[in-house]
Amino acid sequence: LSVLLFQAKSCICHMCGAHLNRLHSCLYCVFFGCFTKKHIHEHAKTKRHNLAIDLLYGGIYCFMCQDYIYDKDMEQIAKEEQRKAWKLQAFTPTVVSHYQCTMTGIGEKYSTWEPTKRELELLRHNPKRRKITTNCTIGLRGLINLGNTCFMNCIVQALTHTPLLRDFFLSDRHKCEMQSPSSCLVCEMSTLFQEFYSGHRSPHIPYRLLHLVWTHARHLAGYEQQDAHEFLIAALDVLHRHCKGDDNGKKANNPNHCNCIIDQIFTGGLQSDVTCQVCHGVSTTIDPFWDISLDLPGSSTPFWPLSPGSDGSVVNGESHVSGTTTLTDCLRRFTRPEHLGSSAKIKCSGCHSYQESTKQLTMKKLPIVACFHLKRFEHSAKLRRKITTYVSFPLELDMTPFMASSKESRMNGQYQQPTDSLNNDNKYSLFAVVNHQGTLESGHYTSFIRQHKDQWFKCDDAIITKASIKDVLDSEGYLLFYHKQFLEYE
Repeated sequence: LSVLLFQAKSCICHMCGAHLNRLHSCLYCVFFGCFTKKHIHEHAKTKRHNLAIDLLYGGIYCFMCQDYIYDKDMEQIAKEEQRKAWKLQAFTPTVVSHYQCTMTGIGEKYSTWEPTKRELELLRHNPKRRKITTNCTIGLRGLINLGNTCFMNCIVQALTHTPLLRDFFLSDRHKCEMQSPSSCLVCEMSTLFQEFYSGHRSPHIPYRLLHLVWTHARHLAGYEQQDAHEFLIAALDVLHRHCKGDDNGKKANNPNHCNCIIDQIFTGGLQSDVTCQVCHGVSTTIDPFWDISLDLPGSSTPFWPLSPGSDGSVVNGESHVSGTTTLTDCLRRFTRPEHLGSSAKIKCSGCHSYQESTKQLTMKKLPIVACFHLKRFEHSAKLRRKITTYVSFPLELDMTPFMASSKESRMNGQYQQPTDSLNNDNKYSLFAVVNHQGTLESGHYTSFIRQHKDQWFKCDDAIITKASIKDVLDSEGYLLFYHKQFLEYE
């Protein structure tokens, strides 16, 4: 390392001959490559030499992680060797310019941030800090109803209280690439987060958001009452289109192959297994989803009655009242094998002929935020009505039994319910519930949102009131929002 830091002035990229462009040195062999033109990347890929050192700052880059890595011992070595390099070059660090550092290759001199006298003065005169504590109400703000816009307000409340989405926007991560930022819905959402967490108590008027929704989702334009679920999907779609991921998005680990923040948080993968009833060959497809729509008892769709522990297990620790349907019941029905019948034969690739088959849906990849849509509005040629069946839903949800991997384990006789669910990646916490009161023709949307753990509030347009956990769990439930526990930052 000392040799690299001291002799970097004579080092050039072995591929293009440049001595700038963030020169990195391979830690496996004698090779120098520039980072900007990705010559060090090509070397790492070809030789499988996955560690390189930045000759300007002394940082270690891992090509497997695709990021700089921190190691206490390496940092100490870098600092010591850098100090020796400064001494050998007979420079005083405080007077060496950035240009000199770059040309000599002995490392950029930088120090930790310290507030200036002016900043200290401002801090003394403004002792009040904007931070989220157990009893603070920052982030709670009502929304003015602009004429049957409660469907929008309740979704906005859910999105602005989504932990990971909140962290993204409050850290100013959005970089607009649209020619006209005023037409970017993501920019407006960023502004909305700033408004919500500014500490202002007066209700916010979301007129710009409404205008952008009307502009980019014309089927929602007008002052008629709209469906909150339809608005959620339309909003996610526009947000997704307005904040496309970078070049790495094509390699993103989600079914949409997009690296934007919306897909990182909301996109999951739904696996569909179609099994031929003759040769038992399985055809598998995986489709992206932003939400899961669940049938309810009382609908014209036949509902498979499930009793607690009917399969010999207790899922999610739900307490059943006699005759009560639970969210777990709905998920069991959603992921159960379904016989497609003789009227829906498929051409089997094994039999090379049309055969009857069964279809089963399971979760191949779980999203960070799992949204469940309880299908309360039924529209058919003969019937238009609202289903008011009460569905019990838990504060904590374990999705492990509904995973494709769990199905495969069961088929191999290896499946066991995890004993320590709290440490399971498939464990979720409820953080928002959208409800609909009234009939199909005339109704009103409200939402419950979680401000802190076990601290809930009811949002009814401009009015926000404290709510109990019982109020939340006793509500009818239309849209249920769950967040992966291990990614929450409360």
